[in-house]
Amino acid sequence: MSKYKTIAVIYGSDSSEWEISCRSGEFTASRIDGSRYDVYEIFARFGQWTLAAYRKRNSVRMIFPEGKRPCIDKTDFSVTIDGRKVKFDYAYIMQHGTPGENGLMQGYLEMLGIPFSSCSSFVSAVTFDKFTCKNYLRNVDYVKCADDVFIRQGEVTPGLKEKVIGRLGLPLFVKPTDGGSSFGVVKVKREEEFDEAVRTAFSEGKMILAEQFIPGREITDAVYFDGKEIVALPVIEIVTDHEFFDYDAKYNGCSEEICPAPLSAELTGKIQEASKKIYARLGCSGLVRVDYILSGEELYFLEINTIPGMTSASLVPKMVRTAGLDITDFLTSIIEGGSNE
Repeated sequence: MSKYKTIAVIYGSDSSEWEISCRSGEFTASRIDGSRYDVYEIFARFGQWTLAAYRKRNSVRMIFPEGKRPCIDKTDFSVTIDGRKVKFDYAYIMQHGTPGENGLMQGYLEMLGIPFSSCSSFVSAVTFDKFTCKNYLRNVDYVKCADDVFIRQGEVTPGLKEKVIGRLGLPLFVKPTDGGSSFGVVKVKREEEFDEAVRTAFSEGKMILAEQFIPGREITDAVYFDGKEIVALPVIEIVTDHEFFDYDAKYNGCSEEICPAPLSAELTGKIQEASKKIYARLGCSGLVRVDYILSGEELYFLEINTIPGMTSASLVPKMVRTAGLDITDFLTSIIEGGSNE
């Protein structure tokens, strides 16, 4: 017996990641169990929320052409189709970036009392900001954090470049604190590249981070709550000939994503245990993905993704397949599992 009948998958966003969000949302909607739920796909961007498609239980997907999409009633999170009002009783949030990953969408749903798939509004806000999130983890004994310098727009003053490089050394990374998909991230290898890197990062947000470069292997691991316990999926190692796992490497096939990662059982277990501890410490819910740099035997936290990519080629579906799980059953466990709090 399912807890819910009508699932709204929300995709699109107000960020540079909106197209990727659509791909993730459409894939997720297509894999949600059509024998258990009615699935409605909501395209939400810059305050305009419309119904892009829907699929009634055991029926085919119905697509609305652009310009003829029914508008979502935000007063009660519903839609009217051919005179029939449908209220959504669960939201599966697939918005990368604002408002789905920084807590705004979660806050709206919390006020309406509608359950949803991701972390709470507070946890989403904390984890979306890379600097704030790192501050929750700086003093734990199961993961390390690279040294960094926080810079808010308007704080770029004479001597900043010399101060940052003097503290962090070269190379270093400059990145927006609240971005995703590597938008605005620059690896600075020479002093003369610093100012342009700062301008690039600020093009994506009002706060940026200069971060120490940690040489090592790029590792990622996803964690979710299955209704009973926190579960870590198989670990992936990302290998690319780019300077780092940038947008091109992520989405244009310029990387190799090895799952399971070629690590010892002991090291794999250490990473999975760290991921579960981070999930619990931050108070996460639903599905998250944690990114690391493995430098020798030391594990460095990079960031946490509370709305990880879910296209057919994304990292999490690869982990799910490697774990021997069916993606539809996996999504059902997220929907039915509820919060771990």
